[in-house]
Amino acid sequence: MTKKQIALAAVEALKQEYPDAICSLNYTDPLQCLVATRLSAQCTDARVNMVTPALFERYKCAADFAESTPGEVAEYIKSCGLYKTKSKDIVAMARVLCDRYGGEVPDNLDDLISLPGIGRKTANLVMGDIFGMPGAVVVDTHCIRITRRLGLHNETDQKKIETILRGLLPPDESNNFCHRLVLHGRAVCTARKAMCESCCMQEFCRKKP
Repeated sequence: MTKKQIALAAVEALKQEYPDAICSLNYTDPLQCLVATRLSAQCTDARVNMVTPALFERYKCAADFAESTPGEVAEYIKSCGLYKTKSKDIVAMARVLCDRYGGEVPDNLDDLISLPGIGRKTANLVMGDIFGMPGAVVVDTHCIRITRRLGLHNETDQKKIETILRGLLPPDESNNFCHRLVLHGRAVCTARKAMCESCCMQEFCRKKP
């Protein structure tokens, strides 16, 4: 099978295995998505979902964050790893949103990655989940690991993997495909062990058990 064929087969197999392709972070608008995803770095989604209700109750818009201080924001997110750095990024990001974009979250990659603390993974998540743009590829650790095991690439660089996958995946499937990779990476194709005997992609995956 070609890489394109493997990619298409993976899309269909994961769609059957995980019909509900949703992000495990809880948010209701673009700003909350940005903040929650920033908090998720080196922290579980479950932990983020524990701290964001109080955080989002206190800070309802970009102006609320912008008028606050990193120290004040840090009080709400202390149980997340690297909370001091994250609180600084969140306040700085909110100030840029207010200064440049009228407090609104931009809908394109270049503007999104120009925001403090926002990388390509978060930007693609926002574009796919919030703005519904086709071709959004969220390259996280699960995506890197599983697509490499599938034989779709032999890269470690996030941007290179994003480009490769964008060329292999149907644009209207790419965002949900990445969400399903997270679910599969937690349940079956884990970092510690690939449980190939339980994998819905074992027939075409290039990784040997």
